[in-house]
Amino acid sequence: MQEEESGHYLNTYLTNTPADTSSEEFANFSKTIPRFPEEAVYIYSLKRGRMIYAAGWEEVLGYKDNEMGILTFVGITSPEYAPFSNELNEKALMFILRQTEDLEQYSFTLETKKIHKDGRPVPLITRVGVFKAEGGRVTEIICRAQVVRTLKLGKVMRYSLYGPERSVFDDELNKLLFHHYAISGKEKEALALVAQGYSFKEIAAMFNVSQSAIEKRILPLYKRFDVKSITHLVSFAYENHILP
Repeated sequence: MQEEESGHYLNTYLTNTPADTSSEEFANFSKTIPRFPEEAVYIYSLKRGRMIYAAGWEEVLGYKDNEMGILTFVGITSPEYAPFSNELNEKALMFILRQTEDLEQYSFTLETKKIHKDGRPVPLITRVGVFKAEGGRVTEIICRAQVVRTLKLGKVMRYSLYGPERSVFDDELNKLLFHHYAISGKEKEALALVAQGYSFKEIAAMFNVSQSAIEKRILPLYKRFDVKSITHLVSFAYENHILP
């Protein structure tokens, strides 16, 4: 993926073509892809540039399965979360598409709010990952969007990254997304232990990393959230639903 594509990937390289719900392929997915109540799923083919499967979207967001396109899903994010959600989706997808090994192990999650077709907000946890890869290239991605009515969303965006190169994935996106009010899963894990009273040295031992690695997860949060101390940071985390 070329660097100049950053900022334009979603709109330039993905289409909004919905799935053909009458196809044999769609019918096969309907039989083999499990789905929980209040959960919607889509599979997008990068190879064909279109949705190849979509299910549950009318129940979750009011859109029929044959009208849910990938850009529609991205575009109905609540305005206060849209800038971060769009950039996270783009940057995370671009990182994954640069990888060549163990591709099916890569994914990312985001806690966000979408706007239902009838105008009401819907709290969702979405997970996007690699569904299929061929010859070291991602050919299909899958998204699961689960309604979580108990989800408390503040002004801080919460996301997590997964994969064999998770540390590299996390470090790269943290740098790219630093200007947003956001916190990653790795940062949240370390912050939760800080809130329990553990020292940086003790947390480093738990994660089997250096103390400086833990400091690099916590100390940048001071500037990002404009706090002056650990006590202030922990208090901010509770007030903004970062920590339960």
